[in-house]
Amino acid sequence: MAFEPSLRELSRSALTLVLAGGRGSRLGALTDRRAKPAVHFGGKLRIIDFALSNTINAGFRQIAVLTQYKSHSLLRHLQRGWSFLRGEMGEFVDLLPAQQRMNEENWYRGTADAVYQNLDIFHSLRPSHVIILAGDHIYKMDYGKMLWGHVLRGADATVACIEVPRKEATGFGVMHIDEHERVIDFVEKPKDPPPMPGNPEMALASMGVYVFNGNFLFDQLRRDAEDPNSGHDFGKDIIPHLVAKRASIFAHRFTDSCVRSEPGAPAYWRDVGTIDAYWEANIDLTSVIPPLDLYDPNWRIWTYQEQLPPAKFVHDEDKRRGQAINSMVSGGCIISGSDIRRSLLFSNVRANSYSRLNEAVVLPDVVINRRASLSKVVIDRGVIIPEGLVVGQDPEADARRFFRTEAGVTLITQDMLNRL
Repeated sequence: MAFEPSLRELSRSALTLVLAGGRGSRLGALTDRRAKPAVHFGGKLRIIDFALSNTINAGFRQIAVLTQYKSHSLLRHLQRGWSFLRGEMGEFVDLLPAQQRMNEENWYRGTADAVYQNLDIFHSLRPSHVIILAGDHIYKMDYGKMLWGHVLRGADATVACIEVPRKEATGFGVMHIDEHERVIDFVEKPKDPPPMPGNPEMALASMGVYVFNGNFLFDQLRRDAEDPNSGHDFGKDIIPHLVAKRASIFAHRFTDSCVRSEPGAPAYWRDVGTIDAYWEANIDLTSVIPPLDLYDPNWRIWTYQEQLPPAKFVHDEDKRRGQAINSMVSGGCIISGSDIRRSLLFSNVRANSYSRLNEAVVLPDVVINRRASLSKVVIDRGVIIPEGLVVGQDPEADARRFFRTEAGVTLITQDMLNRL
C-alpha cells in the first residue's frame, strides 16, 4: 500500500512564495513612497497581511517574500510583525529583495523571473510543493484545501480562479476548462474571454495563486529563463506554455477554499488596485455586517501594530461633540469635538473640534484641524488638514486642488496641500 502524506505533512514540506514587488501605479500617490502590498488597509493592517495570514492560518511555515519596488516600508513592516516563527524548527519568513543574484544586469523582469533569480535558495530547501501568491489582494483563503486538491488530482500545477462577469474579465488571465476542471486554454487579458462551463455570462479569472510540484516548477523556470521571447511571467508565459504543451494543469475554484465566517456567505476577494476600489473596500468595513469579517477568531488577520492607548472621544456640547457613527476608529485616535460618520480611521488620528468627516478613509498620523469638512476622501499618512478646509462639496474645486476620481473619491496627500 502506497504511503499517503497527511495535509499537515504536505503543508510542512511546502514552500510558500509571496510576490510583493508590484508598483501599484493605479493607486496614484498612495504608492509614491511604498509598494502596493505595503499600503495600509482596514484600520490597522497592510494589504500583504492577508496573504501572509492565510498562509500561517493554513499551517504553512516556510515562507519567502520577494520584494522590489520601493520596499523600505514593506520590509520594515515584515521585520517588525512577521519575525515570530522559529528558525530552529524549520520555520521562517524570509525577505528576498531584488539583488541581481543571477547576473549584474537584470532586476526582477517578471513574476517568474523573480522566483528564478532565487532558485538556488529555493532548490536547497527541497520543497515537495511550491505555493505562489500575489501579495496585493484582500481575501481569506485556506491554501491547504487547494494543495490537497492538487495532490489528489495528480496535477503538475493548479491555478486558483474566481468567477467574474465576462465583460469584467478582460483585465485578468482567463481560463477555459473542461468538464474535469482541467485547463485547456489560458489567455491573458483577452478581448473576448472564454465563458465558464454551464454559465456563458461568467468567466474564470486567475487569482495569481498557484500550486506547483517543486521539481516541476524549477525545471519550467530554467526553461523559461533561456527563452529570449518570454516575458518571464507566470500568467503571460509559464501557464500558457504549460497548457499549450498539455501538461496536467487544473483550476481550483475560490469558492472551494474561501474562508467564510457564516455558512452561505458570499466569497470575498478584492483587488484594491485603484483609488475607488481601495476607498470602497475600506468603507465597506464600516457596515453593520461587512462583506469581509475581520472579527473572526478562527481566521485572524495578523499584523504589526505599535502599542497605543485606546481611542478617546471628548467634548459633549452642541456642535462640539466627539462622536463616531457607523465607523471604525483605531488605537491612539483622539476625537476631540469632531463628528465622524461612516468613516475608517487608522491609528493616531487627531480630529479637532467642529470638524466633520463623512465616508473618509484616514491613514495613520493624520491631523484634522478645526472646522474642516471632508466627504468621500482618502487621506494619506501624516497629512495635516488645514483649518476650515472643505472637500466633497465642489467637484471642480476638488479636482483642481487634489486627485479626484471619476466616481467622486478625492485623494489628499501632504504634497498636494503644500502646493495650494
